Amino acid sequence: MLDAIRWDSDLIRRYDLAGPRYTSYPTAVQFHGQVGTFDLFHALRDSRKAQRPLSLYVHVPFCANICYYCACNKVITKDRGRAQPYLQRLEQEIQLIACHLDPAQTVEQLHFGGGTPTFLSHDELRQLMAHLRKHFNLLNDDSGDYGIEIDPREADWSTMGLLRELGFNRVSIGLQDLDPAVQRAVNRLQSLEETRAVIDAARTLQFRSINIDLIYGLPKQTPDNFARTVEEVISLQPDRLSVFNYAHLPERFMPQRRINSSELPSPAHKLEMLQRTIEQLTAAGYRYIGMDHFALPDDELAIAQEEQTLQRNFQGYTTHGHCDLIGLGVSAISQIGDLYCQNSSDLNAYQNSLASAQLATSRGLVCNADDRLRRAVIQQLICNFKLEFAEIEQQFNIDFQGYFGALWPQLQGMAEDGLIRFERERIEVLPAGRLLVRSVCMVFDAYLEQQNRQRFSRVI
Repeated sequence: MLDAIRWDSDLIRRYDLAGPRYTSYPTAVQFHGQVGTFDLFHALRDSRKAQRPLSLYVHVPFCANICYYCACNKVITKDRGRAQPYLQRLEQEIQLIACHLDPAQTVEQLHFGGGTPTFLSHDELRQLMAHLRKHFNLLNDDSGDYGIEIDPREADWSTMGLLRELGFNRVSIGLQDLDPAVQRAVNRLQSLEETRAVIDAARTLQFRSINIDLIYGLPKQTPDNFARTVEEVISLQPDRLSVFNYAHLPERFMPQRRINSSELPSPAHKLEMLQRTIEQLTAAGYRYIGMDHFALPDDELAIAQEEQTLQRNFQGYTTHGHCDLIGLGVSAISQIGDLYCQNSSDLNAYQNSLASAQLATSRGLVCNADDRLRRAVIQQLICNFKLEFAEIEQQFNIDFQGYFGALWPQLQGMAEDGLIRFERERIEVLPAGRLLVRSVCMVFDAYLEQQNRQRFSRVI
């Protein structure tokens, strides 16, 4: 079992920098417009030849109400009729992509995100899943990881029953905070009873896993009222928890301009919220997986981390990093072999491309040899909290110290500070450094110095 994380306020003050979350390396900031549909078709052909299994991500952008903190790609509308034209184009995209793959390639993982996927009517959800099953090899024995994001205000028992019938076996529930004053400040009124009803339905219907999302750093939050939210959430006994740091970037995300910045908690209070949350979750038996993720010890993520098979991709921590990830829908990102590519983030541009029988690929990148090497290093650190130099040397035919020698002074400084153990053959992220693992990964990021750090959230 991994050692527990250790809170070290001095280390946090020094290393709590803005930086990437490393759902990919290189990060999406490096994507450029020279990557297009030709590159995507080439990558799909390689996937087909290699018979690699698939992970599908489907983006449903619509929400009936706006949450002021949200930085997702979404369309706020009360008009449910807007879903049908989008679904028509999404189905075209499914068809265009699937014809370049082999029907034998199984879909091990499926995830519907948004937006609010349950904005779609029951008939529309049935229609979409039927189309996916027609064109992709979805598993029928409930062995796949098929998840969907749920807003409890947009789901009830009949919705949960439908989702289970359609093959979903995991749910991720947005909660953020239970305090009414905080909810009003971010325009997301959601009762504990609504949330509990969806969880009760998921358990009764034998969904395999329940995840709850929380956010700390929202307006009107205090260490005490957030601790009460965490206490209530622990009583719901989710299998996994994501506890995100709210990044207030109103210049980038227009809805955040409606938040009164004077009501945001101080940095000291944010740190206290995180520290108390970690203490509460640890006492309740949750394991710290990394970044902002916690899981019960018998959860697949915790087991994969024990067995050092955990990976990370655009869906976060995953046990399916060996799959080619196909992103479908507006703004969706694919990772197929060494190709990253993203669809247009503009709904009209996405729909217009597909109306012309063209895929909506708008940007991306193809990893070079250095990218692949650094990606492997960062994956090991962020997933396993350690890095064996010999494994990297064998995989990439390099001398680790010779290749990364310029980084030695930084790594030695981190070792002296107690962030890592830095030895001749390995790096180990120590318990006091695990909350700051992004800072360790940043040392190996060849692009970071060229980037505007204000584009990223802080580590904590």
